[in-house]
Amino acid sequence: MSEKIEERALTRREFLKTAAALGASMAIGSQIFGRAGLIKVEAAAPGKKAAVTWISPRGTLEVMDDYNLWVAVKMGYFEELGLDVKLEPGPLDATAVTRFVATGQADVGYPSPGVLASSIDAGMPLIMVWEMMIGQVFDFAVPVDSPIKSPKELAGKTISLGSEGWSVIVDPMLVELGIDPKSVKYVNAGAQWGQVASLGQVDAALCWEALRAQWDAQGLKLKYFLGQDWSKHPSNGYCARKADLKDPAKRDVLVRFLKGSCMGLIFGVANPRAAAQITYQQFPGLEKQMSPDLAMESMRQLAYGYSGGPRMGKPWGWHVIESWKLYLDTIYQLGQTKRHLKPEEVVTNE
Repeated sequence: MSEKIEERALTRREFLKTAAALGASMAIGSQIFGRAGLIKVEAAAPGKKAAVTWISPRGTLEVMDDYNLWVAVKMGYFEELGLDVKLEPGPLDATAVTRFVATGQADVGYPSPGVLASSIDAGMPLIMVWEMMIGQVFDFAVPVDSPIKSPKELAGKTISLGSEGWSVIVDPMLVELGIDPKSVKYVNAGAQWGQVASLGQVDAALCWEALRAQWDAQGLKLKYFLGQDWSKHPSNGYCARKADLKDPAKRDVLVRFLKGSCMGLIFGVANPRAAAQITYQQFPGLEKQMSPDLAMESMRQLAYGYSGGPRMGKPWGWHVIESWKLYLDTIYQLGQTKRHLKPEEVVTNE
Protein backbone atom coordinates (compact mmCIF):
# COMPACT_ATOMS: atom_id res chain seq x y z
CA MET A 1 0.00 0.00 0.00
CA SER A 2 1.21 3.51 -0.69
CA GLU A 3 2.71 5.35 2.24
CA LYS A 4 1.46 8.70 0.93
CA ILE A 5 -2.19 8.75 1.86
CA GLU A 6 -3.36 12.33 2.21
CA GLU A 7 -5.69 13.03 5.11
CA ARG A 8 -8.83 14.74 3.89
CA ALA A 9 -10.67 15.75 7.04
CA LEU A 10 -9.83 16.66 10.58
CA THR A 11 -12.08 13.98 12.02
CA ARG A 12 -10.35 11.30 9.99
CA ARG A 13 -6.90 12.60 10.93
CA GLU A 14 -7.89 12.36 14.57
CA PHE A 15 -9.29 8.90 13.97
CA LEU A 16 -6.09 7.57 12.44
CA LYS A 17 -3.92 9.26 15.08
CA THR A 18 -6.01 7.51 17.70
CA ALA A 19 -5.70 4.24 15.82
CA ALA A 20 -1.92 4.52 15.80
CA ALA A 21 -1.85 5.28 19.52
CA LEU A 22 -4.06 2.28 20.19
CA GLY A 23 -1.97 -0.08 18.09
CA ALA A 24 -0.08 -1.82 20.89
CA SER A 25 -3.06 -2.17 23.19
CA MET A 26 -5.25 -3.49 20.38
CA ALA A 27 -2.66 -6.11 19.51
CA ILE A 28 -2.72 -7.32 23.11
CA GLY A 29 -6.52 -7.17 23.10
CA SER A 30 -6.75 -9.35 20.01
CA GLN A 31 -4.62 -11.99 21.73
CA ILE A 32 -6.98 -11.98 24.69
CA PHE A 33 -10.09 -12.12 22.51
CA GLY A 34 -8.62 -15.00 20.53
CA ARG A 35 -8.48 -17.25 23.57
CA ALA A 36 -12.16 -17.20 24.43
CA GLY A 37 -15.40 -17.39 22.66
CA LEU A 38 -17.21 -19.45 20.18
CA ILE A 39 -20.34 -19.15 15.91
CA LYS A 40 -23.55 -21.47 11.65
CA VAL A 41 -26.00 -21.86 13.43
CA GLU A 42 -25.78 -25.49 14.23
CA ALA A 43 -24.08 -26.70 17.34
CA ALA A 44 -20.67 -28.10 16.45
CA ALA A 45 -19.69 -31.52 17.68
CA PRO A 46 -16.49 -31.65 19.78
CA GLY A 47 -13.50 -31.15 17.50
CA LYS A 48 -15.71 -30.07 14.60
CA LYS A 49 -15.98 -26.47 13.40
CA ALA A 50 -19.41 -24.87 13.34
CA ALA A 51 -20.35 -23.69 9.85
CA VAL A 52 -21.58 -20.11 9.37
CA THR A 53 -22.76 -18.67 6.06
CA TRP A 54 -22.78 -14.87 5.79
CA ILE A 55 -24.51 -13.21 2.82
CA SER A 56 -23.84 -9.80 1.28
CA PRO A 57 -26.62 -7.44 0.10
CA ARG A 58 -24.57 -6.15 -2.85
CA GLY A 59 -24.46 -9.11 -5.23
CA THR A 60 -20.64 -9.13 -5.00
CA LEU A 61 -17.86 -9.65 -2.50
CA GLU A 62 -15.35 -7.57 -4.47
CA VAL A 63 -15.65 -4.47 -2.28
CA MET A 64 -13.72 -3.04 0.65
CA ASP A 65 -16.81 -2.95 2.87
CA ASP A 66 -16.36 -6.35 4.50
CA TYR A 67 -12.73 -5.95 5.52
CA ASN A 68 -13.54 -7.00 9.09
CA LEU A 69 -14.61 -10.44 7.87
CA TRP A 70 -11.67 -10.91 5.50
CA VAL A 71 -9.29 -9.90 8.29
CA ALA A 72 -10.93 -12.44 10.61
CA VAL A 73 -10.46 -15.12 7.93
CA LYS A 74 -6.89 -14.16 7.07
CA MET A 75 -5.71 -13.77 10.67
CA GLY A 76 -7.34 -17.03 11.73
CA TYR A 77 -9.74 -15.45 14.22
CA PHE A 78 -12.74 -17.49 13.03
CA GLU A 79 -10.69 -20.67 13.06
CA GLU A 80 -9.54 -19.97 16.63
CA LEU A 81 -13.17 -19.52 17.57
CA GLY A 82 -14.10 -22.93 16.17
CA LEU A 83 -15.83 -21.64 13.07
CA ASP A 84 -15.90 -22.48 9.37
CA VAL A 85 -17.14 -19.21 7.89
CA LYS A 86 -18.32 -18.96 4.29
CA LEU A 87 -18.93 -15.52 2.73
CA GLU A 88 -21.45 -15.43 -0.12
CA PRO A 89 -22.17 -12.53 -2.53
CA GLY A 90 -25.89 -13.25 -2.84
CA PRO A 91 -28.16 -11.92 -5.60
CA LEU A 92 -28.48 -8.15 -6.13
CA ASP A 93 -32.22 -8.40 -5.42
CA ALA A 94 -32.99 -6.19 -2.42
CA THR A 95 -34.74 -8.77 -0.25
CA ALA A 96 -32.47 -11.73 -1.10
CA VAL A 97 -30.30 -11.13 1.96
CA THR A 98 -33.19 -11.43 4.42
CA ARG A 99 -34.96 -14.16 2.47
CA PHE A 100 -31.86 -16.36 2.45
CA VAL A 101 -31.40 -15.99 6.21
CA ALA A 102 -35.09 -16.56 6.98
CA THR A 103 -35.16 -19.76 4.89
CA GLY A 104 -31.93 -21.14 6.31
CA GLN A 105 -29.83 -20.69 3.16
CA ALA A 106 -27.59 -18.34 5.15
CA ASP A 107 -27.10 -17.69 8.84
CA VAL A 108 -26.14 -14.02 8.99
CA GLY A 109 -27.21 -11.31 6.55
CA TYR A 110 -26.33 -7.66 6.10
CA PRO A 111 -29.58 -5.84 5.17
CA SER A 112 -30.37 -2.16 5.09
CA PRO A 113 -32.86 -0.92 7.72
CA GLY A 114 -35.60 -0.63 5.11
CA VAL A 115 -35.14 -4.14 3.75
CA LEU A 116 -34.96 -5.58 7.27
CA ALA A 117 -38.07 -3.78 8.51
CA SER A 118 -40.08 -4.67 5.39
CA SER A 119 -39.02 -8.29 5.72
CA ILE A 120 -40.00 -8.45 9.39
CA ASP A 121 -43.31 -6.77 8.58
CA ALA A 122 -43.87 -9.48 5.94
CA GLY A 123 -43.45 -12.16 8.59
CA MET A 124 -39.79 -13.12 8.35
CA PRO A 125 -38.64 -14.07 11.89
CA LEU A 126 -35.43 -12.00 11.85
CA ILE A 127 -33.71 -9.48 14.09
CA MET A 128 -30.64 -7.27 13.70
CA VAL A 129 -28.04 -8.34 16.26
CA TRP A 130 -25.16 -6.03 15.30
CA GLU A 131 -25.20 -2.43 14.03
CA MET A 132 -22.23 -1.94 11.74
CA MET A 133 -22.43 1.83 11.45
CA ILE A 134 -24.18 4.29 13.75
CA GLY A 135 -25.61 6.99 11.54
CA GLN A 136 -26.52 7.12 7.87
CA VAL A 137 -24.31 5.11 5.49
CA PHE A 138 -26.21 6.04 2.32
CA ASP A 139 -25.46 9.06 0.14
CA PHE A 140 -26.67 10.61 -3.11
CA ALA A 141 -24.42 11.00 -6.15
CA VAL A 142 -25.08 13.47 -8.96
CA PRO A 143 -23.12 14.21 -12.16
CA VAL A 144 -20.13 16.41 -11.44
CA ASP A 145 -21.55 19.19 -13.64
CA SER A 146 -25.07 18.90 -12.21
CA PRO A 147 -26.80 22.15 -11.28
CA ILE A 148 -28.12 20.42 -8.14
CA LYS A 149 -26.42 22.06 -5.17
CA SER A 150 -28.21 20.29 -2.32
CA PRO A 151 -29.99 16.96 -1.80
CA LYS A 152 -33.08 19.03 -0.97
CA GLU A 153 -33.26 19.81 -4.71
CA LEU A 154 -33.96 16.17 -5.65
CA ALA A 155 -37.74 16.70 -5.64
CA GLY A 156 -39.12 15.90 -9.08
CA LYS A 157 -35.84 14.33 -10.23
CA THR A 158 -34.84 10.86 -11.49
CA ILE A 159 -32.78 8.60 -9.19
CA SER A 160 -31.08 5.42 -10.39
CA LEU A 161 -31.02 2.27 -8.24
CA GLY A 162 -29.35 -1.11 -8.56
CA SER A 163 -32.61 -2.86 -7.71
CA GLU A 164 -36.21 -1.74 -7.70
CA GLY A 165 -36.45 -2.84 -4.07
CA TRP A 166 -33.89 -0.21 -3.06
CA SER A 167 -36.67 2.39 -3.10
CA VAL A 168 -37.33 1.42 0.54
CA ILE A 169 -33.86 2.77 1.30
CA VAL A 170 -34.31 6.08 -0.49
CA ASP A 171 -37.90 6.98 0.43
CA PRO A 172 -37.15 7.62 4.16
CA MET A 173 -34.08 9.67 3.20
CA LEU A 174 -36.23 11.88 1.00
CA VAL A 175 -38.75 12.34 3.81
CA GLU A 176 -35.94 13.56 6.08
CA LEU A 177 -35.12 16.12 3.40
CA GLY A 178 -38.73 17.29 3.25
CA ILE A 179 -39.32 15.69 -0.17
CA ASP A 180 -42.39 13.67 -1.11
CA PRO A 181 -41.00 10.35 -2.45
CA LYS A 182 -43.86 10.27 -4.96
CA SER A 183 -42.34 13.32 -6.63
CA VAL A 184 -39.22 11.42 -7.78
CA LYS A 185 -38.88 8.76 -10.45
CA TYR A 186 -36.75 5.70 -9.72
CA VAL A 187 -34.82 4.08 -12.55
CA ASN A 188 -33.78 0.45 -12.08
CA ALA A 189 -30.40 0.40 -13.85
CA GLY A 190 -29.05 -2.83 -12.38
CA ALA A 191 -25.31 -3.03 -11.81
CA GLN A 192 -24.76 0.09 -13.95
CA TRP A 193 -26.80 2.44 -11.74
CA GLY A 194 -23.76 4.59 -10.94
CA GLN A 195 -22.64 4.78 -14.54
CA VAL A 196 -26.00 6.09 -15.78
CA ALA A 197 -25.75 8.93 -13.24
CA SER A 198 -22.21 9.74 -14.32
CA LEU A 199 -23.38 9.91 -17.94
CA GLY A 200 -26.18 12.31 -16.98
CA GLN A 201 -28.93 9.86 -17.97
CA VAL A 202 -30.51 10.37 -14.54
CA ASP A 203 -30.30 13.24 -12.07
CA ALA A 204 -28.89 11.24 -9.15
CA ALA A 205 -27.97 7.79 -7.91
CA LEU A 206 -28.07 6.09 -4.53
CA CYS A 207 -24.57 5.62 -3.15
CA TRP A 208 -22.94 4.69 0.16
CA GLU A 209 -19.72 5.08 2.10
CA ALA A 210 -16.75 3.26 0.50
CA LEU A 211 -18.63 2.95 -2.80
CA ARG A 212 -17.73 6.59 -3.37
CA ALA A 213 -14.04 5.71 -3.54
CA GLN A 214 -14.80 2.74 -5.77
CA TRP A 215 -16.78 4.84 -8.22
CA ASP A 216 -14.05 7.46 -8.24
CA ALA A 217 -11.56 4.71 -9.06
CA GLN A 218 -13.72 3.63 -11.98
CA GLY A 219 -13.56 7.17 -13.36
CA LEU A 220 -17.21 8.04 -12.75
CA LYS A 221 -17.63 11.81 -12.81
CA LEU A 222 -19.79 12.37 -9.77
CA LYS A 223 -20.13 14.59 -6.74
CA TYR A 224 -21.71 13.43 -3.51
CA PHE A 225 -24.17 14.56 -0.86
CA LEU A 226 -23.29 12.59 2.28
CA GLY A 227 -26.21 11.20 4.24
CA GLN A 228 -24.32 11.50 7.51
CA ASP A 229 -24.42 15.29 7.10
CA TRP A 230 -28.20 15.52 7.36
CA SER A 231 -29.76 12.17 8.26
CA LYS A 232 -30.47 10.79 11.73
CA HIS A 233 -31.51 7.36 10.51
CA PRO A 234 -29.60 4.12 11.24
CA SER A 235 -27.64 1.96 8.79
CA ASN A 236 -27.13 -1.65 7.74
CA GLY A 237 -26.28 -4.30 10.29
CA TYR A 238 -25.99 -8.04 10.74
CA CYS A 239 -29.27 -9.92 11.13
CA ALA A 240 -30.01 -13.46 12.23
CA ARG A 241 -33.03 -15.66 12.88
CA LYS A 242 -34.83 -14.84 16.12
CA ALA A 243 -35.08 -18.53 16.95
CA ASP A 244 -31.30 -18.84 16.93
CA LEU A 245 -31.05 -16.37 19.80
CA LYS A 246 -33.27 -18.63 21.91
CA ASP A 247 -31.28 -21.81 21.24
CA PRO A 248 -28.22 -21.80 23.56
CA ALA A 249 -25.99 -23.73 21.13
CA LYS A 250 -26.93 -21.64 18.10
CA ARG A 251 -26.71 -18.42 20.08
CA ASP A 252 -23.22 -19.42 21.18
CA VAL A 253 -22.20 -19.92 17.54
CA LEU A 254 -23.65 -16.52 16.63
CA VAL A 255 -21.77 -14.85 19.48
CA ARG A 256 -18.53 -16.41 18.26
CA PHE A 257 -19.10 -15.13 14.74
CA LEU A 258 -19.76 -11.61 16.00
CA LYS A 259 -16.69 -11.81 18.23
CA GLY A 260 -14.52 -12.74 15.24
CA SER A 261 -16.04 -9.92 13.20
CA CYS A 262 -15.39 -7.48 16.06
CA MET A 263 -11.78 -8.63 16.25
CA GLY A 264 -11.51 -7.77 12.56
CA LEU A 265 -12.94 -4.31 13.23
CA ILE A 266 -10.49 -3.69 16.06
CA PHE A 267 -7.64 -4.87 13.84
CA GLY A 268 -8.80 -2.23 11.33
CA VAL A 269 -8.46 0.48 13.98
CA ALA A 270 -5.03 -0.71 15.11
CA ASN A 271 -3.64 -1.26 11.61
CA PRO A 272 -5.91 0.20 8.91
CA ARG A 273 -3.32 -0.22 6.15
CA ALA A 274 -2.98 -3.94 6.83
CA ALA A 275 -6.77 -4.40 6.94
CA ALA A 276 -7.05 -2.58 3.62
CA GLN A 277 -4.27 -4.62 2.05
CA ILE A 278 -5.72 -7.95 3.21
CA THR A 279 -9.04 -7.07 1.58
CA TYR A 280 -7.51 -5.47 -1.52
CA GLN A 281 -5.41 -8.52 -2.30
CA GLN A 282 -8.30 -10.90 -1.73
CA PHE A 283 -9.73 -10.19 -5.20
CA PRO A 284 -7.86 -9.52 -8.45
CA GLY A 285 -10.96 -7.60 -9.52
CA LEU A 286 -10.40 -5.01 -6.79
CA GLU A 287 -6.83 -4.42 -7.95
CA LYS A 288 -8.20 -3.74 -11.43
CA GLN A 289 -10.89 -1.39 -10.13
CA MET A 290 -8.81 0.89 -7.94
CA SER A 291 -5.31 1.89 -6.95
CA PRO A 292 -3.94 1.05 -3.48
CA ASP A 293 -4.44 4.67 -2.39
CA LEU A 294 -8.11 4.62 -3.36
CA ALA A 295 -8.58 1.24 -1.69
CA MET A 296 -7.12 2.78 1.46
CA GLU A 297 -9.48 5.74 1.19
CA SER A 298 -12.45 3.38 0.79
CA MET A 299 -11.30 1.41 3.83
CA ARG A 300 -10.84 4.62 5.83
CA GLN A 301 -14.36 5.84 5.05
CA LEU A 302 -15.69 2.55 6.35
CA ALA A 303 -13.45 2.25 9.41
CA TYR A 304 -14.42 5.72 10.57
CA GLY A 305 -18.11 4.88 10.26
CA TYR A 306 -17.84 1.43 11.80
CA SER A 307 -16.12 2.83 14.89
CA GLY A 308 -18.92 5.33 15.54
CA GLY A 309 -20.26 3.41 18.54
CA PRO A 310 -16.97 3.29 20.46
CA ARG A 311 -16.37 6.98 19.68
CA MET A 312 -19.73 7.67 21.37
CA GLY A 313 -18.72 5.57 24.36
CA LYS A 314 -20.93 2.66 23.27
CA PRO A 315 -19.94 -0.95 22.60
CA TRP A 316 -19.11 -2.18 19.10
CA GLY A 317 -22.32 -3.25 17.35
CA TRP A 318 -24.55 -0.97 19.44
CA HIS A 319 -27.98 0.09 18.16
CA VAL A 320 -29.14 3.62 18.98
CA ILE A 321 -32.74 2.86 19.86
CA GLU A 322 -33.89 6.49 19.45
CA SER A 323 -32.65 6.50 15.82
CA TRP A 324 -34.41 3.24 15.11
CA LYS A 325 -37.66 4.53 16.62
CA LEU A 326 -37.48 7.64 14.43
CA TYR A 327 -36.80 5.50 11.38
CA LEU A 328 -39.60 3.02 12.09
CA ASP A 329 -42.02 5.91 12.66
CA THR A 330 -41.03 7.36 9.28
CA ILE A 331 -41.42 4.17 7.25
CA TYR A 332 -44.78 3.42 8.88
CA GLN A 333 -46.01 6.87 7.88
CA LEU A 334 -44.74 6.14 4.37
CA GLY A 335 -46.71 2.90 4.26
CA GLN A 336 -43.58 0.77 3.87
CA THR A 337 -44.77 -1.36 6.77
CA LYS A 338 -48.33 -2.34 7.52
CA ARG A 339 -47.62 -2.49 11.22
CA HIS A 340 -46.00 0.25 13.27
CA LEU A 341 -42.98 -1.81 14.28
CA LYS A 342 -41.30 -1.25 17.63
CA PRO A 343 -37.49 -1.12 17.87
CA GLU A 344 -37.37 -4.24 20.02
CA GLU A 345 -39.03 -6.19 17.20
CA VAL A 346 -36.29 -5.19 14.78
CA VAL A 347 -33.03 -4.80 16.71
CA THR A 348 -31.44 -6.05 19.91
CA ASN A 349 -28.46 -4.90 21.98
CA GLU A 350 -28.16 -8.29 23.66
